[in-house]
Amino acid sequence: MRILVVHPGADFSTHDVWQGIVGSLRYFGAEVIQLALDNRLAFASKYLSTQYEIAKEHNAKVATPTQADIQYLASVGAIERALRHEVDWVLVISAMYFHPDVMVMLRRAGIPVALILTESPYDDEWQAPLAEVCDVVWTNERSRLPTFEAINPNTHYWQHAYDPARHHPGLGEEEEVAAHDVVMVGTGFEERIELLQAVNWEGIDLGLYGTWELLPDDDPLSAYIRGGFVPNETTAALYRQAKIGLNIHRLSVGFGESTRRIGYAESLGPRCYELAACGTFFISDYREELSDVFGDAVPTYRTPEELEDKVRYYLAHDAERERLRGKLAGCLVGHTFHDRVRDVLRVLDARGRRAG
Repeated sequence: MRILVVHPGADFSTHDVWQGIVGSLRYFGAEVIQLALDNRLAFASKYLSTQYEIAKEHNAKVATPTQADIQYLASVGAIERALRHEVDWVLVISAMYFHPDVMVMLRRAGIPVALILTESPYDDEWQAPLAEVCDVVWTNERSRLPTFEAINPNTHYWQHAYDPARHHPGLGEEEEVAAHDVVMVGTGFEERIELLQAVNWEGIDLGLYGTWELLPDDDPLSAYIRGGFVPNETTAALYRQAKIGLNIHRLSVGFGESTRRIGYAESLGPRCYELAACGTFFISDYREELSDVFGDAVPTYRTPEELEDKVRYYLAHDAERERLRGKLAGCLVGHTFHDRVRDVLRVLDARGRRAG
């Protein structure tokens, strides 16, 4: 099967999903053609800005390029590439930066389009119209399946996964990172900041990494920001060195101050799988899927007070922490990207390839 896989356009988070999927597709013998949407977005932005400045110098009346213009120019090459390589499917990861008109035109050209949504339930407002124009859809939030099935009957559940090549126990010689009591790598959404602000971290070495720009510089919590964006390899090293990994699922719809928050979700984010795969004991907020995957191996909290109590308890009880950590590897059976992509290929094959 020949598949054009469209990069999500971001160089972190969803990039890891894309990388895992591409590697697994090749493992199972699929011929993968790539569309580097991240590079194309950068080029499109620079090109349109340059053309706009040239037009202004010649007193031409032209509109300022919009984000939609940039995304269209970056995405439209998918049509040419799909036709040139006579692909059986176009598989779009996330589609946050992929122009929906290109999906419509691909289908007009007789090329089936599959879409893996990675931002449910936070961004379903803009994801729903995309699902309508695709042949097959996966959503990463299982509680939203009925909603998307009503839009597109060929909707399936994309359960997050991990890549054993990147997330595994054991340190490499090149991995020289700090060893924290507690580590959290991610985006500082307001709900995460509020939770962490309500915990007394005195006497605990907390390491926060990622994007925390919503946190004021003079806030006491800012003292625990130890680094900004870190690549996946460094994230894995930080997990392996920490005594406790911390998982706080996102609630915000969008990023910023006073954003709307979702009311309900069941599915785990990728951080849970990655922490467990690195052999890191971790504590998480509660989601229904957590017990389905990890049983009683992951302590949960619902309030800041519970979080603080459990952090201090497990830091003081090494043997209990190690006992639960020892259960994690067995919980991960069936949760690699190979497992997920095997199912994706079955669906694509059953739906049929591009006609003649």
